[in-house]
Amino acid sequence: MSGRRSAVLDGAIAVGVTAALLATALAGRHTATGLDPLGYTLLTVGGLALAARRLVPVPVLIVTGACALGYQAAGFDVPAIAFLFAVYAAVKAGHRAITVVASVLMMVALVLVAFAAGPQDAGEAFAHARGALELAWLVAAGAAGEALRQAEFRADEAERTREETARRRADEERLHIARELHDSLTHQISVIKVQAEVAVHLARKRGEAVPDALLAIRDAGREASRELRATLEALRDDERDPPRGLDHVPELVERARTSGLDTRLTIEGRRPDVPATVDRTAYRIVQESLTNVARHAAGATASVRIAYRPGALDIRVDDDGTATPDAAPVPGVGLLGMRERVAALGGRLRAEPRGEGGFTVEAELPVDRTS
Repeated sequence: MSGRRSAVLDGAIAVGVTAALLATALAGRHTATGLDPLGYTLLTVGGLALAARRLVPVPVLIVTGACALGYQAAGFDVPAIAFLFAVYAAVKAGHRAITVVASVLMMVALVLVAFAAGPQDAGEAFAHARGALELAWLVAAGAAGEALRQAEFRADEAERTREETARRRADEERLHIARELHDSLTHQISVIKVQAEVAVHLARKRGEAVPDALLAIRDAGREASRELRATLEALRDDERDPPRGLDHVPELVERARTSGLDTRLTIEGRRPDVPATVDRTAYRIVQESLTNVARHAAGATASVRIAYRPGALDIRVDDDGTATPDAAPVPGVGLLGMRERVAALGGRLRAEPRGEGGFTVEAELPVDRTS
C-alpha cells in the first residue's frame, strides 16, 4: 500500500473512531458537570490521534490511553476504543513489550479512576474498568496486530528468498556459460597462436620480413590465451577456494606491494555486518583494479580507500599512471565484470581517467540487507 493511501486510510479510521466515541458519549447517561467540555475534548483528541498510528505507534498508544483515563475520570462511561486500535498498531509495528506494559498499567489505572469517581466496592470498580476496556478485546487487538506482523514478515522473507534464489541461479548459469566459452575457445585460440608463432619463426629463419599482420595475430593470440587463463583461474577460485572478501583486502594490497606496485590502503569508518555478496564484490573490485594498474600502468602508484557509511560501502582505487581524459579507455572483460557485479547489487560504479592523470575506479555498494 502506498504512503498516500495509507495516510488516507488512517485518517478515515481516526475520524470514524472519533465519531463513534462522541456518539457513544452523547447517547450515554451521565450527570452534566463542568468537566463535560474536557471530556469531549479528550474523546476527540484520543480518536484523531489514530491518524499517526503508523508513524509513531508508541506515542499514539500513550496518548489514547491517557485520553481514555481522562474522559473516564470526567464521568464519560465510554469504552477505550481508540486505545484498542493503538494496541493493534503498536504490536504490528513490533513494540510488543511496551504494549503489554502499557495495557497492564491501563487496566490498573482504570480501576483507580473508578475508585476515585465515587464510593463503591472493589467489585464495582473492577466491573467499571472491565466495561471501559474489555480484556477479551484487548487480547484480540494484540493478537491481530501480531498475526499481521508475522504475515508481513513471512511475505518479505519469501520475496527476499525468491530474489536470492533467482540471483544464485543467474550466477550459476553465467558460470556454466563461462566454462563452456572457455572450453570451446581455448583450443581454437591455442591453434591460432601456435600456427602464428611457427610462421613467424620460419620467416625469420629464412631471413624474410615478417608481415605486421602476422605479428599482430601472434600477439593477439598470446593476449587471448592469458585472458582465458585468468578467467579459468577466477572460475576455479570461485568454486574451490573459500570466498574472499573485505578481510582479505590488506593481503591483496600487500601482495601488490610485493610485486612492485607501490600501494596504500586507507579504511574509514566502522565496519558493519555486510551481506556476503557485497563482501565478495568489494574484494573483486579491488583485485581487478589493482590487476589493471599493474598491467596497464607500469611504474605507477596506487591508493585503495574503503569507507563505511550508514547504509553504503564506498570503494575507490586511484593510480597515477599514463591514462588521460583525452584517451577514452576500451572497457575490458574485468571492467565489464565489475559493472555487472555492482549493478546486480543495486550499486554504482565509475571508472574513468582522472583529470590530473591516471585512472580511478569508484564504487558505491548498498549494505542494507533489506534492499
